[in-house]
Amino acid sequence: MTTSCNNIRVVVGIDFGTTYSGFSYANVANPSKIEANDDWPERKGEFKTNTVIRYDNDLELVKWGFPALAEKSSRRRSAQSNNSSKVAELFKLHLGKVAEGDRPPLPTGLDPKKAVTDYLREIGKLIKNKVSARWPGLIFHKHVRIVLTVPVEYDEKIRAIMRQCAFDAGLILTLESENLEFTTEPEAAAIYCLENLNEHPLKVGESFMIVDCGGGTVDLTVRTLLPNTKLSELTESTGEFCGSAYIDKEFKKFLARKIGKSTLQLIEKKHYPELQYLIQHFCTNVKILFDGNEETWRSKELDLESVCPIMLQYVNGEERAALEESEWLIELDFETIKHFFDQVIAKILLLIRQQLTDSGRDISAIFMVGGFSESKYLLHRVRQEFSRQVPYIAVPSYPVASVVKGAAIYGLRMDIIKTRVLKKTYGIELYRDWTHNDPLDQKKIINSKEKILFFKRLAKKGTEVNVDQEFKNTSWPSHPTQETSIFEIYTTNAEDGNNCDEPGMKLFGKLELDLPDVNLGTNRPVEFTLTFGKMETRAIARNLTTGSSARANFKLEL
Repeated sequence: MTTSCNNIRVVVGIDFGTTYSGFSYANVANPSKIEANDDWPERKGEFKTNTVIRYDNDLELVKWGFPALAEKSSRRRSAQSNNSSKVAELFKLHLGKVAEGDRPPLPTGLDPKKAVTDYLREIGKLIKNKVSARWPGLIFHKHVRIVLTVPVEYDEKIRAIMRQCAFDAGLILTLESENLEFTTEPEAAAIYCLENLNEHPLKVGESFMIVDCGGGTVDLTVRTLLPNTKLSELTESTGEFCGSAYIDKEFKKFLARKIGKSTLQLIEKKHYPELQYLIQHFCTNVKILFDGNEETWRSKELDLESVCPIMLQYVNGEERAALEESEWLIELDFETIKHFFDQVIAKILLLIRQQLTDSGRDISAIFMVGGFSESKYLLHRVRQEFSRQVPYIAVPSYPVASVVKGAAIYGLRMDIIKTRVLKKTYGIELYRDWTHNDPLDQKKIINSKEKILFFKRLAKKGTEVNVDQEFKNTSWPSHPTQETSIFEIYTTNAEDGNNCDEPGMKLFGKLELDLPDVNLGTNRPVEFTLTFGKMETRAIARNLTTGSSARANFKLEL
């Protein structure tokens, strides 16, 4: 990658979330003053805006953020009134490992990478305006480092897609720019908590868990506090799609039972903004307020005629008769709402329990961050389940801004992370001598010698690696006249492997290195190096005879 980081004057942290996004910024000359943006289109005073885009019929962006999402309907509005606009939300889930059937629908013809790029472009415009207004004369692509947060389940290929989207959105000047860095969402939250240790009883050598509860994902990481206010990663970070948006999904299932599944699907197709207005009404008046206390909780009523009158045009049959009898009021009692939450919280508790088991040591604290962490019921359930095992379970100040502020802190102090744990096993495909114990059909004759391809492990899953730690292997040409050396890098979730075509092996990257000086025969060593620690793994092959080198190219397909 190009080196342009010596000129960095400003750091911007971007929390590109599934349901909400935000950014923060700070000048390297005053690193203690990190500001989280709270001035958005049509909305002020909040640290985040909705991760939503509205397009016209030609898939040209019309609105983004909060203005693109919710729109109150009118009973007089015709059934065709909203066909001129298409709303895209939850499109970030299309990048993750969500089952095809569980992926949220997108407008016909919309590539999720286009939606990501369009959103980053719009939030990028706002970032550039804020930065230039605060520090006139600053050259954005030269003086600004961007730190983009991603879920822990994003592998290197998806991060490469995010880099491509950031480049296409104009956030960086070249695809290889080192002015763009990545960190995971729980890692950024851990860094934020680290900067606020004076509020919490945590000592050097103690370990703590971050549970980042967002809209789409819940991500977890266990870190150990090291001397000089640095962090090491104790266990492999984990994550699952069980954020607060899945409570909305449970509400939609409930709504489908009241108005009919086909009716809900029709309204979702024809009047998506109005349906979202209803869901936002549920979030504001029910979901956010629910505390799980049955003694004080009072049932809530949704007035469909008032909140989503367009719905009245579509409900028929038994459902219409029942709703007319109730005057279009839907009751949400305690048990119903609790069921919405419990379906999601059960998955979060399971993730926490697994991390506690994997850590193999005492955990001194659990910090709940992210927008969903402000749920009193969620905090109550976590404390109820784990308070005997973990003495300190807390929600730090400004949990909604913890990730975005932590991203900026990381950009200011990238040495704050001492180690990370590898999520996969890495290796390369090489030749070795074939033996009679090897499969006969895999034998290859190279330069009159019997050879076989095998998986050469370089780094094992679960290994705690230092930032910029290198794993090397030296090899030689297979035959004297070989003019190029091709390295194929593979990953697996297993701890090792025998060959690269066995189940679970995936091609991670590929590079090709020229091998001149054939007069030297096979005496032309090549050093292959994988460098870990930062969020983007680097792979380089170097010809030790000539000094030339090549960098791996990674596939970008979804």
